[in-house]
Amino acid sequence: MSASWCWILSGVRTPFAKSGTALRRVPVYELGRVAVAELLARHDLDPGRIDEVILGNCAQPAEAANVARVTALRAGVPESVPGFTVHRNCASGMEAVADGALRIRSGEARLVVAGGMESMSLIPLQFGFDYSDWLEGLMRARTPLQRLAALSRFRPRMLAPRITLMEGLTDLVCGLNMGQTAEELSREFRIPRERQDEFALMSHQRAVAARERLREEIVPLFPAPDFGMVRDDVGPRESQTLEALAKLKPYFDRRNGTVTVGNSCPVTDGAVALLLGDDAAARSWSTPPLGRLRAFAFAGLSPRRMGLGPVFAMSKVLARERLGLEDCELFEINEAFAAQVIPSAKHLGIDWDKLNVHGGAIALGHPFGQTGARIMTTLLNGLEDGGKTFGLESMCVGGGQGMAMIVERLS
Repeated sequence: MSASWCWILSGVRTPFAKSGTALRRVPVYELGRVAVAELLARHDLDPGRIDEVILGNCAQPAEAANVARVTALRAGVPESVPGFTVHRNCASGMEAVADGALRIRSGEARLVVAGGMESMSLIPLQFGFDYSDWLEGLMRARTPLQRLAALSRFRPRMLAPRITLMEGLTDLVCGLNMGQTAEELSREFRIPRERQDEFALMSHQRAVAARERLREEIVPLFPAPDFGMVRDDVGPRESQTLEALAKLKPYFDRRNGTVTVGNSCPVTDGAVALLLGDDAAARSWSTPPLGRLRAFAFAGLSPRRMGLGPVFAMSKVLARERLGLEDCELFEINEAFAAQVIPSAKHLGIDWDKLNVHGGAIALGHPFGQTGARIMTTLLNGLEDGGKTFGLESMCVGGGQGMAMIVERLS
């Protein structure tokens, strides 16, 4: 079968909410179900036509192994349609799109649902081995005396929790958490606190200005009676000011740092689903496709400098396609931290007026397993709004990687 382009036919997502707020008790597979079901419903698509479901997720729940498959079945996708979960840290959603594109380009699939989801609220606390060993001994006790002896060995310190979210955000090789790697870049490139706060403010201002446009991507959620309907992203703040950002204390280096919770992305819950199709599907689609995936590339670098991943990945994909930065009219770099976006964009020479024009993760949030797919939808919508053709998106990836994609919008 001849090779085909991979077209992005449609995309939809849930609103984003800061961890512990509106979506705090919504399981990740329910977030994903809402996005996938809405994607199918918006186009009255027979789910039996789908060839594969590929979703990104980092903190997969214990009760839903291969959470993408669980999500697909709960969304009404037939049992005959296979599905699998991918995990490339922050770029998991982008990885899902790349995997779907490979299947379409090879002729193995005509329609693929790709995207990602994350419930960072429900990442569990864990107990250490002291507690699990004690609990095992208690369960093995058979007689009253054995149970009493086991109970007597309990110590309150055994209940000290392991905060798995923090452990997951800490690189096992370099020993730094993601915020500390941002501090490394802040010092290396001498990015003052004020510049980081200015960038954060710009993210909020642009996200607020684009709220009506972003609503077109979003399906409302009704998570719990006490919250009612969640219609918009919870993060963007109309009242955000530089003065308020300046009052926040450094979080990752309390003494000499510049990275705060205000100029970093919030820990967030949300999901996104994209429909990918081949050339034949795009020609017969009821509405104009959002665009097509021109190329993608992965890159590796030191885990300590993981925030510069976009520099390596963007350069690689542009060289592969023999394009220059000037050929791309809009850019998206995931805003994990202002301290990593600023040097990445400056090194590449990206015009600030063309970068993250609808705001970014500092305002919107960053559900790790899905953001890569979310920024693709946002980028394509931005190209449509401006009548532009080429867009370039990228992400830094924990562990020392970068990933980038070129998308093309055709009339």
